[in-house]
Amino acid sequence: MSLQAKLDAFKADFEAGKPPYNVPYSVIETMHRATAELIASGAAGRAKKAGDKVPAFTLKDPEGNSVSSAGLLRKGPLVVSFYRGVWCPYCNMELQALEAARPDFEALGATLVAISPQTAPNSRKSVRQNKLGFPILSDVKGETGAAFGLRFSLPDYLVALYKGLKNDLPSFNDDPDWTLPMPARYVIGQDGTILYAEVNPDYTRRPEPEDMLPVLQTARAAA
Repeated sequence: MSLQAKLDAFKADFEAGKPPYNVPYSVIETMHRATAELIASGAAGRAKKAGDKVPAFTLKDPEGNSVSSAGLLRKGPLVVSFYRGVWCPYCNMELQALEAARPDFEALGATLVAISPQTAPNSRKSVRQNKLGFPILSDVKGETGAAFGLRFSLPDYLVALYKGLKNDLPSFNDDPDWTLPMPARYVIGQDGTILYAEVNPDYTRRPEPEDMLPVLQTARAAA
């Protein structure tokens, strides 16, 4: 089953209020409204895209080690996934799909990393629960996400909803601002040029990991 098929199946059960979710439809309506407004804002179109140069970054991995984009790119192409956090089931399913595809990326000389605004303990939890063999880098206050054009502020009505659901983003992210990155996937060439970009303001939609293989094959042939 494809990643998107799994996400669609989860979404159908969640929005139908099936156990264990039991979510009232008013909650679903609020989430739909926020997604529609983010799409209408055009924010995704202003994010970094193929052909742009990657904003350089140095972030900490879950063990506190500094990891730089420059250091990663010296090894080969880079696959980067920006995701919301361990609390997001869609993100966790995406991470699992990326882990399954990781051997294919590595066979083509690429390194895979994920970037999230969540704290290091939450990243360690995410690595453990999803059985990941690649690091999740902590984007403190979402600054790297902002450099990529991905960070957005949650509207007040969505903040109120999250608070009601006990989804405390300031605690998850150690940041008083209620911001998140739009989910995004990038392939970056060794010269720092973005070769592939998929940014979707609808967090229930994610590209297939296999979509990046032709780009990586082309990058390897060029190298």
